[in-house]
Amino acid sequence: MILVTGGAGFIGANFVLDWLAEAGEPVVNLDKLTYAGNMENLAALADDGRHIFVRGDIGDRVLLDGLLAQHQPRAIVHFAAESHVDRSIHGPGEFIRTNIEGTFTLLEAVRAHWGGLAEAERHDFRFLHVSTDEVYGSLGPRDAPFAETNAYQPNSPYSASKAASDHLVRAYHHTYGLPTLTTNCSNNYGAYQFPEKLIPLVIANALAGKPLPIYGDGMNVRDWLYVGDHCAAIRAVLTRGRTGETYNIGGWNEMPNLVIVKTICALLDELRPDAAGPRERLIAFVKDRPGHDRRYAIDARKIERELGWRPTETFETGIRKTVRWYLEHQDWVAHVQSGAYRDWVEKNYGARQ
Repeated sequence: MILVTGGAGFIGANFVLDWLAEAGEPVVNLDKLTYAGNMENLAALADDGRHIFVRGDIGDRVLLDGLLAQHQPRAIVHFAAESHVDRSIHGPGEFIRTNIEGTFTLLEAVRAHWGGLAEAERHDFRFLHVSTDEVYGSLGPRDAPFAETNAYQPNSPYSASKAASDHLVRAYHHTYGLPTLTTNCSNNYGAYQFPEKLIPLVIANALAGKPLPIYGDGMNVRDWLYVGDHCAAIRAVLTRGRTGETYNIGGWNEMPNLVIVKTICALLDELRPDAAGPRERLIAFVKDRPGHDRRYAIDARKIERELGWRPTETFETGIRKTVRWYLEHQDWVAHVQSGAYRDWVEKNYGARQ
């Protein structure tokens, strides 16, 4: 049995589905079901006895103690986090509560549980913390990609809160001996991603004939990682990673945002043509967001060297799978585009026109 936090969100749900398909080991899935947590992501597991869903907050110590005592998980995979930079700019408080205070509460509960295990179980136990490349800050055009040894230089409330949680996890390993692992990944994309993030937002807007908002000049560069590859990497780290270590997970796919948007437009034009013409006509440049990091890039050689993991999807194959998934799951998209979601999009992008 493993315990997954945030397993109804985008990456967490993909991981739970992947884990049960590949490993088959039962999962206790703890998720608060905030705006980005969606039980429809887990609909395929509705009758699967290996999946135990619990709605709850990682900041609830009593709940955590009860779950750990009842299910005795051999590992924790910690996804639960607020993760959208723009939301952190508008309202940083929730990012501090969830990403820092929530991770602290979880670490305290797990430390108490782990301390009571028999010696062999303590030795085999793992706490895997899933984080982001944004903790490293921003790169110049010719800078080397982020390695695990890079200094932390977070530039948004979101990345600062994740950096703090990374430091807490590291401290619990070095101070208390808790067998932790940390992964820092690049931008994920794929099925079940909430449509506030670039790729699903562009797909949804393009299909609806709405403007495709691009910050600044569109030349901010990101490394793109297909979520299925990310799930495989996490399985590798959990199984074979060295405790106390950090592993960067990247897709080896650096690309400017403008190229991403044009690629999606071309795929949609191919797969679902628009009588009004090519969808690039919908591209709209909007005022850049504060503190917008110019470039991220991940050096993923350590995980390949030590654990034998490397992404299997190129951006070309991964983005085609992703666009097809959204075209084939328009009911899912319609359900997540609630009134609250439309209010958020207007709040975030409306003033930038």
